Amino acid sequence: MGHLDHATFGWLTPVLSYAMACIGAALGLRCTVRALDATGRSRRNWLLTAASAIGTGIWTMHFVAMLGFGVTGTDIRYNVPLTILSLVVAVAVVGVGVFAVGHSRERVRALLLGGLTTGLGVASMHYLGMAALRLHGDVSYDPLLVVLSVVIAVVAATAALWAALNIRSPRAVAVASLVMGAAVSSMHYTGMFAVRVSVAPSDAALPGATTMQFIFPLAVGLGAYLFLTSAFVALTPTARERAAYASAGRSGESEHAELAEHAEHAGPAPAPAPTTS
Repeated sequence: MGHLDHATFGWLTPVLSYAMACIGAALGLRCTVRALDATGRSRRNWLLTAASAIGTGIWTMHFVAMLGFGVTGTDIRYNVPLTILSLVVAVAVVGVGVFAVGHSRERVRALLLGGLTTGLGVASMHYLGMAALRLHGDVSYDPLLVVLSVVIAVVAATAALWAALNIRSPRAVAVASLVMGAAVSSMHYTGMFAVRVSVAPSDAALPGATTMQFIFPLAVGLGAYLFLTSAFVALTPTARERAAYASAGRSGESEHAELAEHAEHAGPAPAPAPTTS
C-alpha cells in the first residue's frame, strides 16, 4: 500500500483550491442573479456564463488540489483526453442545473432535479479526473466514502442552486460562495480519502502528462478566465441599475423641458427702468 500525501506543498494547494471554488461560486451566483432579472437572449447568455463559471471553478478547485497529491513509490501522470472530458462534464452538468432553475416555472421541482443532476455531474467530474491518473500500481476506493462524497456533492449543488434563486445582495452572495466553496472542497477531500493505492514499483515510463506539463498551465488559464470574467461582471450594470439610470435621465429631461416651458410662458424679462440724473 502506497502512502498518499494530499498536501505535498503544505497548505498552499488546499487553500488555493478552496479560493478557486469560492471565486467560481461567487461569479456563478452573480451571473444567475443577472439572468433572473433578464429575458430572452440576455438571460441565456448570463446562464451560460454562470454555468461556465461554476463548472470551471469546481474543475480548477479539483486539479489545483491534485497538484499537491502524491504517492510514495511511484510517479503520477494524467491522461489528457480524460482530463479534458472531466472539464466538459463539469461545465455541461452545471449548465443543466442552472438552466433548469433559470427557466422552469416550478421552482421546487426544478431545484431538486437540478441539484441531483448537477451533484451527480460534479461527482462524475471528480471520478473522471481520478480515472485520468496514471501510476505504477492499482487504485481502489472505499465504497462508503465514495457514497458520502456523492451525497455531499448533491447537497452542495442543491444549496448552490437554491442560493442562486433566493440570494440577491452582494454580501449574501459572498457568504454563500464561502459556504459553497467549503462544500465543494469537502466533497473533493472526502473522495480523496476514499482512495487506496497498491504500488507496483516499476522503471517503465508512464503514459500521459505531468502536472506541470498540463494540469498547472490549464489551471492557471482557467483561473485567469475566472478573474477576468469576475471583473467584467462587476463592471457591467445590472438591469435594475440600467433602469435607474434611464429613469434618472428621463427625469432630468422632463425637468429641463418644464423649465424651458415656464421660461417661454413667462415672456421676456422686463427692461430695466431708466435712470435720471
